[in-house]
Formats: sequence, structure tokens, C-alpha cells
Amino acid sequence: MTVQLLQYNDLAVTAHAIRTCWQSFDKSDDGGEKDKELIHRVGNKFKHASTLEHLSYSFYIQGISRACLQELARHRIASLSVKSTRYTLKELKNNPPLMNSNQAEGTYWLWDEIDKYIVLTGEYAVDTYSAMALANLKDLLEDGVPNDQAKYALPESYKTELTWTINARSLQNFLYLRSSKSALWEIQHLANAIFQALPKDHKYIFEDFIQEKTQ
Repeated sequence: MTVQLLQYNDLAVTAHAIRTCWQSFDKSDDGGEKDKELIHRVGNKFKHASTLEHLSYSFYIQGISRACLQELARHRIASLSVKSTRYTLKELKNNPPLMNSNQAEGTYWLWDEIDKYIVLTGEYAVDTYSAMALANLKDLLEDGVPNDQAKYALPESYKTELTWTINARSLQNFLYLRSSKSALWEIQHLANAIFQALPKDHKYIFEDFIQEKTQ
């Protein structure tokens, strides 16, 4: 998977929101160290977390499975725009074969081609069954089954991509829940990748919410 940060607010916006409550604008240093400490103290330590909702981030996330997407969608205080399966199915239909055969080696999977369309777990049996489902889906498309019917045969491992926008308060919650070792392994990797994609001077707001770091 890849995660790209598209845009984000300046920390000064959140500092301004906090100082609006207390009318302490005269103590601001325009997003400097005093304002950063204020954000941590009020937003994190004192749990006046609604002030963090003024800070938002937009990410471009590529190469996650639809199983991971389903879990990501449970975080409803966020906006997501997902690539239509109509386009990915067109790509699959026109893709070269997923298997090859010759007299010397017999029939074997072309894993480099398969990897373009499904998330591989590293568990051979699981990946093989996912590859079989993908091959069956490709057969349906090549047989002329309409995309809107064929999509019901999509394996959960099928890759997708999306633009995802979330505020800092909700992102803290996401990172805390999804960096846990009890979370799905793929969304653990996603949580860590999102944290790494954050601006360096914003990470202090979230670092206490990362439970387990993945490689």
C-alpha cells in the first residue's frame, strides 16, 4: 500500500480555536512552540478534544484490500471517495492471463500479475484461493457478464484506492484502535503508514495514540 498526504490545516487554526474559548490571543506566538504546547495541553492532556476537530488531513490511499476498506469505513467521522469497481474490472478484463503453462513447468500462477489486483497475505493457501477467485472473476468478464453483475464475485482481497479526509480528533481515535495488535494486520500497517505520512511538526499530537509500530 501507499499513503500520500494531500493537504492539511496549519496548527495555528487549532491554536486559534483554543484561544477563542479563553480569549487569549495576546499570548499566541503564531503557531510557534507556545501554541504547539497549548494544543497538546488542552487537546490531549485536558481532553478538550473538540478543538482538534478544526485540524484536518486528506490522504490518498492506494493498494488496500476491500476487507481493509470495510473496516476503514467504520470510522464514520471521516469522508472517503473510493475508486469505482467498474474501472478496476475493466483493467482486469484487459489484463494478460493470470496463469501460464508449458510442458517443462506445467501450469503455474503469475504472481506479479495477480499482485496488481489483490492484497497477498503471505499465507500460501489463502493467496491461492484468492487468486482462484480472481481468475474466476476474469473469466466472467471475458464471457461478457456485465460489470455490475460480475462485481458480486469480487474477493475481499481485491485492491482499491481512495481519498480519505479526517479531523485530528477522529484520527487520534483511528490510530489508537487500528495500531493495536488486536486489529487486522493490514489496517495496522495502514495506521502506521498514515502516522508516518503526517507532517513532522504535527506528529506530537498523535504519537501517544500509536500502540504498536509495524515495519
